[in-house]
Parts: sequence; C-alpha cells; structure tokens
Amino acid sequence: MQKTESIGDTFIRLGLVTQEQVNQALEKQKLLKRQDSLGDVLVSMGLVSERDRVRALGEQWGVPFLDLADVEIDAALLKLVAQNTARKLKVLPVAKKNGKLTLAMKNPLDIFAIDEVRMMTGCDVEPAVATEEDIINAISRLYRAGVNVSEQVNDVIKEFDTADINFTAVDGNGDEEDISIEQLRELSEEAPVIKLANLIIGRGISDGASDIHVEPQKDCVKIRLRVDGILHEVMQVPKKVQASLISRFKIMAEMDIATKRAPQDGRIGAVIDGRQFDFRVSTLPSVFGEKIVLRILDKSSISIGLHKLGLLPETLERFESLISRTYGIILVTGPTGSGKSTTLYSVLSKLNSGEKNILTIEDPVEYEVQGLTQVQINPKAGLTFAAGLRTMLRQDPDIAMVGEIRDGETATIATEAALTGHLVLSTLHTNDAPGALTRLVDMQIEPFLIASSVIGVLAQRLVRVVCPKCKEQYQPPRDAIKRLGIESDGDTKVLFYRGKGCDHCRGNGYKGRLGVYELMIMNDRIRDLVLQKASSHLIREVAVESGMKSLRDDAIAKILLGQTTLEECLRVIYAG
Repeated sequence: MQKTESIGDTFIRLGLVTQEQVNQALEKQKLLKRQDSLGDVLVSMGLVSERDRVRALGEQWGVPFLDLADVEIDAALLKLVAQNTARKLKVLPVAKKNGKLTLAMKNPLDIFAIDEVRMMTGCDVEPAVATEEDIINAISRLYRAGVNVSEQVNDVIKEFDTADINFTAVDGNGDEEDISIEQLRELSEEAPVIKLANLIIGRGISDGASDIHVEPQKDCVKIRLRVDGILHEVMQVPKKVQASLISRFKIMAEMDIATKRAPQDGRIGAVIDGRQFDFRVSTLPSVFGEKIVLRILDKSSISIGLHKLGLLPETLERFESLISRTYGIILVTGPTGSGKSTTLYSVLSKLNSGEKNILTIEDPVEYEVQGLTQVQINPKAGLTFAAGLRTMLRQDPDIAMVGEIRDGETATIATEAALTGHLVLSTLHTNDAPGALTRLVDMQIEPFLIASSVIGVLAQRLVRVVCPKCKEQYQPPRDAIKRLGIESDGDTKVLFYRGKGCDHCRGNGYKGRLGVYELMIMNDRIRDLVLQKASSHLIREVAVESGMKSLRDDAIAKILLGQTTLEECLRVIYAG
C-alpha cells in the first residue's frame, strides 16, 4: 500500500467536497489544539459522512472499501477468527480464495493485527477497509447468525419439563402458591432458568434493543423488546416458569426476592461478547405478577459524536459555535428516550481536549468517558444533583455537566455557576426549546438570572431512519405536501422515501434512528421577553424570526433528504 495523493485531493476527486471546503477545513484544523486529521475535521463540519471518510482513506491507500451490510459472508469463515479476537482487533474475515483471506479492518495499516490473523489462520491476509461501526455491528450480527433463538428457547422449555423441578402455579394476584423464599431461590439457580434468562438478554443485545420487557400475562409471560423506539413482541414463555424467571432477574440485580408487592430498582453489570453492558432493572407489581424492565446501556457504544447525531450542516455549525463559549448554560430538552444524554456526551467528547477540567454529575452514569471526572448521585448519602453541583464548583471546573435540572435549587446553582465563568450543560423535560425558558421561570428562578446565564437551548426527538437496503421513492399525495407547508409548483415533483421491508431491517422498513432538532440561541430580543416573563409561544415567534429552524422544519428537511418518512415524523413530532 502506498500513498499516491493527499486525503484532501482524494475527497475532491471523489466529488465529496470542493477545494474551497477543503481549504476551510484546513484552516479549522490549524485552530484545533488536538491533532485531528483532515478527514475527521470534514466529518465534524458535516461536509462528509464517516462512511465517506473511510472510503476516501481506502482510495488514498489503494485498499478496497467494503460496505459490510452488502457483503455475504460464509459462516465457515467466522470460525477462522474467534469473536473475541475479531472484536479486539476490529477486524472481520469476509472472503477466502487461493489461500488468501480478505480481512475487513478499521485500520488496514495495522500490521500487528494482520500478523496476528495470519498466524491464527495460516492464510495470507489481504486487508480491506470498513467503518468501525459497520465492523462492530457485523461481528454482533454474524457471530450470532445461525443461532435460532426460538429453537433455543423451545429446547430450554423442554429442559424445564424433563428436569426434576417442582414448579407451582401463580394465582390471579400474582402470588406464588405454596412456595417458600428458599424454594424460589433454588428454582432461580437451576440450569434451565439461567439459560432462559441469558437467552432473553442475548436476544435483546443482538436485536439492538434499548429495553427488555418481561410481562406476566394471565396464561403466559410475554417478552417484548424496544428497538428504535418501538416495542416488538419476540417470544412467549409458559406461565409455570414465571416465578423462577422473575426471581432469576431479581437475584442478578441484587434485589430482595421476598419483596413482591413493592417496586424495586437494581442493576446488572456484565461483559458479553467482549462488550461491557450495564442493565438498569426495575420491577413493578401487576395483577398477574411482577413485571420487569431491563434498560440496556452499552458501555462500549461508539455512537457518541456530534457528526453522528443527525444535525443538519447549518445547525451543526451553529451548535459547535455555541459550545465553544467559555461560560453560560446550554440546555438540551426533550421527552424521556429522545437522546439527550447522547447529545451531552457528544458535546463533552468534542470539548475533552485534555486542557480543561470537566466534571459531570449523573443519575446514572450511562457512559464512561476517559478524561472526565464522573459522579453518580446517591440521595441516601446526601449526594443530590444540587449538593453535587455545589461541591463540583469547588473543584476548579471549566465545564460542568448536570444530568438533569429537576428542581429550583439545582437550577439556581447552575445559573450562578454560569455567571461566575463556567460552562454548564444540562437537560430539561420540555416539549420545545422556548419552553425551557418558561420552565425555569416556573421553578422560581429570577428572570434576570435566566436571561444572563442561558446561552442556548437544543430541543430534540428521535425518528427512525429509512432502511438503506429496501429504500424506494414515491410521490406523496398533493394534500400531504400542502399540509406540511412544502412549496411546490405543479411541474416539480416532490419525492418522498420509504422502506419496503427486507431481511436487513427485519421487515420494518427502518434501520436505526437519528435526531430531529431545533436550536434556539439567545439574543437580546429573547432576553427581553424572558425579563417580561413572556409566554413560550411569543419567545418561539422571535426565535424563528432570529433564524431558529423548528422541529417540524428540521423533520421536513430530513423527509426530503430521504432519511426518514412522513409517517415517522407525524408519529414523533406532531404526536409528541
């Protein structure tokens, strides 16, 4: 492999950027204190995608680029490289011909990884390049392919039937009849129960679920997964295993299995397929027994990064300018599960240059980021958001991140911190960006403090992305175009996109999610309205006049770009 041209020339030759854009990126690269590559800078500016950056890297070094979603891989090849090794080296065997193994790699110049695979397989290695995200996802998908979870569950259920285990029925109140706590504990430690619990967790991880719901019904236990924000039923297990299965999850989460009539919370930490996971477990007594929900947090998630969130180039540029300020409050708002924490971590990752003292206080700490001091609240020990933030300000911070502003005390300390020269990042539960300012007023925060400290608000939602494998164009009805406010003359065709449904997206027509945003940057007109305690709709009018693109406008732009669908935006934006 030999470099034949600069990476900037490669981007230009591929038609991804112009010379002017490369020059702008080079100027920005000089201003960065970190040694970001030109490709990384172009990605951060929203001018190219991560996939295009890696493709250009392959072109530059004369290495083929592979889109792993399009590559058919023989299951026999996966036996050549163990899953743990593939995950550690960020590689994947994709083809073998005449004793030569084609290896998809995050870094095709990693001679140590090439040598390790060569010694392991006895094959000459021909490197190819793929994105790190594609490699990780392909490893998770392919090494589990061929494992029929439904068949495994059926096999485990048969083990329950053949094992010498005395299961008891569950009555209509959700109570186990004639069963002691010790018997329940013994049942939960039987091999079939452990296998079933592990299968359910494994299915959740392999499907990319954010939550696993274990729901007792009258005559069965239903297992549902939340994937891309939507719940899907994936299996049902017999009612007779309910008591032992629920107890198994409670023991794993270090809960009290004797307590069945009161809600409980716990956590499970586990390393699965070389990835570190944290499961937040919650129980809720119901008519037919305790319902359990496991929130899956992938500690090794690689989705953090401003350029990966789905911000439009103009919005990304304005937001990057906002977060580069040295003091003030930046709020991220939206309902639960709208990606607020991921946005905040992406901001911190961007600002984490090693020259700033960055502290966070969270509930819980969802991602561990090297270089940050992260604190988890502990109300029993007196460590609340307010108390933690007050202590953090004595730790000489440059940037403080508060997981959520829940009360007036925390909000007051945050505003005071912003006014004394700190950059404060936090979240609020409001429907839109202007609503964050009126929410702070409702918390009894003095309007002059809000006007002086808040520098910007980013409101967001998550919408599902049209599956790239079965994406098709269609012309929407004229009334739908008119209802969205899209201007179109009679001669110009407006094209929307949708997914037909395929194996890649499991027939849903969607694969993955991206954000829809509205960014409100404070100015003198908005500050005057805050001082007057104006309503949020008046603040919205001024913000839009000042250049704010609303959630609705951002969603329409992404529909026209073919990233999502009209139905999805109606579900999330208009209903939300």
